[in-house]
Amino acid sequence: MASSCSQALRHHVCKSSRILRVHLQKAWPNRSFVLNPAADQQPAVSSPEEIVIPKKKTWSKEAVLQALASTVNRDPTASDYRFQDDPYLTPKTSSEFKLFSLSQESGRNAAKYFISTYPKYFQKDYAQPHIPCLMPETLEAQLEEVSEAALIERIQMRKVKAAVDLYDQLQQAGTPVSLDVTNQLLDLICFYGDCDPAQENVPEQRNEETRSPCLVFSFRENNNAERVFALLSEPNTHSYSALIRGMVKYGAYSKAFSTYTDLLNNQLKADVSTFNALITAAPEVKEKYNEKWELIVDLLKQMAEQKVKPNLLTLNAVLKALRRCGTVGKSQAFPVISEMRALSIDPSLASYNHLLSIFYKPGAPFQGQTDILQEVMNEVSGKSFTPQDPDDGFIFDLSCLDTKDIEQAYRVHELLGVGENWRLLGNDFQQNIYHARFFSLLCMMENIDVVLKWYRDLVPSVYYPSSNVMRDLLQALDTDNRLDLIPQIWKDLKQLGHGNRQTLVEELLTLMAREKQNQEVQETFAECALDIKKMYDTGDRGKVMMSWTAGSLSDLVSVLLAAQRRQDAWEILKLFKTHNRVPSEELLDKFLTCIKESGDVNQALELVQISAGFCLPGTPKLIQRVQQEFLLSEQQK
Repeated sequence: MASSCSQALRHHVCKSSRILRVHLQKAWPNRSFVLNPAADQQPAVSSPEEIVIPKKKTWSKEAVLQALASTVNRDPTASDYRFQDDPYLTPKTSSEFKLFSLSQESGRNAAKYFISTYPKYFQKDYAQPHIPCLMPETLEAQLEEVSEAALIERIQMRKVKAAVDLYDQLQQAGTPVSLDVTNQLLDLICFYGDCDPAQENVPEQRNEETRSPCLVFSFRENNNAERVFALLSEPNTHSYSALIRGMVKYGAYSKAFSTYTDLLNNQLKADVSTFNALITAAPEVKEKYNEKWELIVDLLKQMAEQKVKPNLLTLNAVLKALRRCGTVGKSQAFPVISEMRALSIDPSLASYNHLLSIFYKPGAPFQGQTDILQEVMNEVSGKSFTPQDPDDGFIFDLSCLDTKDIEQAYRVHELLGVGENWRLLGNDFQQNIYHARFFSLLCMMENIDVVLKWYRDLVPSVYYPSSNVMRDLLQALDTDNRLDLIPQIWKDLKQLGHGNRQTLVEELLTLMAREKQNQEVQETFAECALDIKKMYDTGDRGKVMMSWTAGSLSDLVSVLLAAQRRQDAWEILKLFKTHNRVPSEELLDKFLTCIKESGDVNQALELVQISAGFCLPGTPKLIQRVQQEFLLSEQQK
C-alpha cells in the first residue's frame, strides 16, 4: 500500500515538473530549463542562458514559524506577548506595566545569577536539542597561571581590571606579549574604561565607590590605556585606532587629534574607524561653524589621500557633526549625501534622522522645512530597515507633530509596520513617547470617529496613555460635540489608573455640567458623577487621593440637577459646609429653580438658610424669589 502511494506521488511530481518546464519554455523560448535532481547542497553550474530549478529547497529552522506569523495580525484586544503567560497579572495601567516588566526582568536576572554563580548544581541538560544560552556561563577564569593564554581568557571574559593586572605581571616577569593580544587589551580598556562592565545577571551594587569610576572615567594622565600603549615598542594602526576611539568616547578630543598626529609622524595610515571617531570629535575642538566644517573636510581629504574608503558610519558621523554647524550644516548636508551615494553608500535611518535634525530645531518655526520631511518620507516609505548604526531610530513623529502634518504621521506609522521596523522604536519608554505623540496629533487633527478607532486599536494592547493624553481625548470629544461618550471614557480612566488625577477628573465634570443633554445622556452623566464621588470619598486602595473644590462640587450638583436627581444633589450640596467650600450664587439659583418644579417649600427654606449660613451677597435676592414663587405660611414667612 505504501509502495503504491509512493509511486503515485513520484509520478505526480514528475508530471508537474514536465508541465512547469513546458510553460517556462513557452514564456522564455531562448532559454533552457533544467530540473536539478540533486539537493540544493550541491549548487549546479549553469550558463547565463540556463535556469536551474532545484528539486528541493532547504529552509531555515524558523521558516515555518515565520510563515505562520505572517498570516496573523496584532490583536488589539489582547495584552502584550510578554504578559500572556500570566494573564492574572496582566497590567492595566502604565505603572503596573512598568512594575510587571521590571519584576519579570529582575526574576530572570536573579535566575541567571544563581545558575552562573553555582554552575555545578545546574549541569543536567533537559533541553532537546541542546540550547547553549540556557546552560550556565563561565564567570570565573579557568587558567590561573601567568601566561598570555590566561590574558586572552580574561579579555574574552571582559574582565578589565584582571586583564590589566595580569598584563602588568607579564611585563614584570619579562614575558613578551604579542602585539595582537595587546591590541585586544587596548580595545577592552578603551571601550569599557578602567572598570569592569556591569554584568546583566548580577544584582545591582548600591556601593557608590564601586560604581563611580565607570561614570567619571576620563583619559587622565597615565591612565591604563595610555600606559599600555606607551609600553608598545612598535604600535600599529590597530593600536592607534583603539586609543583614539577611546579618547573620543570619553571626551579627550584634543588628545585624540594629538594621537592622530603621532600616527602620521610614524608613517602609518589610519583606518576608517579612526576617521569616523575624529569626524565625530571635530565640532568639539573648534568653535566657529566654518572652522568645524573645514576640519571635517580636511579629514575627508586625508581619507582620500590615504586611500581609506568611507562607509555608512562615516556618512552618519559627518551628518551628526553638521547638526552642530548651524547654517553651514544646512548648506552642506545634501552635497554630503550626494557624494556618499556616488561611493555606493546608501543612507540608513540614522542618516535621515540627522538630516531632519539639521533643518529642524525643537521650538523653532517651520519655514520651508515640511518639503524636506516629505522628501525624507518619500525615500524611506515601504522600506524595511535593519540596525546599522547605534543612532538608528525614529524621531519623525516629533517633526510631524510640530508641523501638524497628519498625512506624514500616517506614513510614519505605516512605515513601522514594514518588516521589523517596529524594533527600531527602542525600549518601552521610547515606544510610549512615540505613541503618545502620534495619538495626541490624532486628537488634534482628526474627527472623533477616527480618533476612537485608533484609541481602541492602541489602548491598552500596545500603549498606556498618560493623563495628559487622556485630556487631549476629552478635548477631541468636546470639539466634535460627542460628550455622550464621557461615561465610557471615565471607565477607561479608572482602568488605566487615572481615576485619581484631580485636574483630569475636574475637567471631565466641567464638560458634563456645561451643557444640558437629552434625558438619556443626562442619566448616564448622573451615574458617572456619582461614581466619581466614590473616588473622592475612598480614593485608590482606601486612601483619599483627591480633595473637593468648590468648582468640582458645583459641577457635580449641576450634573445631578440636570438629570432630575434632586435628592442626590442635595446630599452633595451639604458637602460644601463639610469641606469648607462656598457655593456660587448661580448654583443656588439653579437649585431653587429645580425645587420650584417639585414645589417643596421646606427644602426651599433650607436652601435660603444655607445661603445665609455662607453670608452670600445674593441671599436677599434668594429670599425674594422664595416669597414670590412659593406659597408660604405665616410661620414660614
